[in-house]
Amino acid sequence: MINREQVNNTIEMIKRVYLADQIPWVVGYSGGKDSTAVLQLVWTAISELPEEERKKKIYVITNDTLVESPVVAKWVEVSLNKINRAATASGLPFEAHILLPELKDRFWVCLLGKGYPYPRKNFRWCTERLKIKSTNIFIQKVVSEYGEVIVVLGTRKAESANRMRMITEREQYEYREGLLSKTSLQNKTEFMPIKNWTDDDVWAYLLQYPNPWSNSNRELLTMYRGATKDNECPIVMSTDTPSCGKSRFGCWVCTLVAKDSSLAAMVHNDDEKAWMIPLLQFRDDFGDHEHDRLNRDFTLMSGKLKIYNNRLVHGPYKKEVREGWLRTLLEIETNIRQTVKGFENFKIITEEELLEIRRIWVEEKFELDDAVPRIYEEVKNKVLDTKKQNLDFGLVEYDILKEICEEEFQEEELLFKMMSALIQIERKNSNTRRRVGLTEKLTKTIERFYYRNEEDALAFAQKFQIRREEANEEFMDGMFSNLERDEEVNDED
Repeated sequence: MINREQVNNTIEMIKRVYLADQIPWVVGYSGGKDSTAVLQLVWTAISELPEEERKKKIYVITNDTLVESPVVAKWVEVSLNKINRAATASGLPFEAHILLPELKDRFWVCLLGKGYPYPRKNFRWCTERLKIKSTNIFIQKVVSEYGEVIVVLGTRKAESANRMRMITEREQYEYREGLLSKTSLQNKTEFMPIKNWTDDDVWAYLLQYPNPWSNSNRELLTMYRGATKDNECPIVMSTDTPSCGKSRFGCWVCTLVAKDSSLAAMVHNDDEKAWMIPLLQFRDDFGDHEHDRLNRDFTLMSGKLKIYNNRLVHGPYKKEVREGWLRTLLEIETNIRQTVKGFENFKIITEEELLEIRRIWVEEKFELDDAVPRIYEEVKNKVLDTKKQNLDFGLVEYDILKEICEEEFQEEELLFKMMSALIQIERKNSNTRRRVGLTEKLTKTIERFYYRNEEDALAFAQKFQIRREEANEEFMDGMFSNLERDEEVNDED
């Protein structure tokens, strides 16, 4: 049981911070226990103020990466709707928003469209694109309107050693009660009302105090319990007792962890969630580190070569791999929509993402067979709603060119890609009067697909590396020779 004095002191502190200025608040809400506790405390504090003092806007923001765990995403969607309805009914200054990543930054656009290798520790391209950018854009809009913003977070010292160190270091920049400066954005300060609470404090508070926007905190506990391996979720025990607070919800596609233990536990603990097994299987498939290199082109995205440990660093995923994954995802999506109650409108990939993937494949990767609409129709048994690009080069011509390149020039693995790229460039420039730079484009395209195969490319890269090292040695020798001559001149003087 949580100490009521602790709760009341936190609520009173929130009131003081809220009334101290006219700076609007942004509350980060993920639907998890910490953000729920913070929002509930803020809600209670503001509702206790006289109506004339509830002047400051409080924005509640949620990042939807569009690859969140389906169950959690559904929970958050329902929660935000309840928050807006309850705020309007109660005359409270809360306004909930879902923040989406920009189309070009979305996970499937990057992975399937551009062919980015799945996120890993040394190539963690997802967090910035899917979460941080959309949050910063929203906060900057608030700052541009009001001049400043206070961001309210559910961050706690007890979450981890890193959080403990980060918060402790930041506390030296507390310039006013509860407010921490020195953040990543100008005119933004942070407020962490429960930074000193434990996991058990949070759960005890959520279960003792009713949710003011009519969500069920017990359902939240059940969701956390289902996400733990042993289906246990003790609240107040000894310090050695694990807490539900260690459960983590995140993107179901996350490859920055070895296994998605929370989603796997949900499936293991609840037969009704067995429909998510294909998602787990797909995540393990494309996150297979052992075979990942074989799934990728031997040139980088730009067509350049890079050597590491005397072999080429592979770049984006191959055409057939990307197409296979797209087909599998659409099949999983279709099956879930047809068989799982409450998820009839479930989407893994949105239509606008499909169109952007299609554009990238045709216009940037020169894959003129226009595979996205074909795959979509084969899986969904309906036509993708889009204005088809004006392709002068049709599927029949594409197949003929591919057959000629692969049968007559078997050793030239990149010849078909080169020919497709040259045709696409010429097609796009066929109706332009001024063709300035066209020759340069064609030349760079030929250079990009210059290599016969990976062995040929590796030999070329190794020779280039040797020449560069020799040139560096000559440059350094020249530098030392100049220094020696300068020293001789100085000695003579």
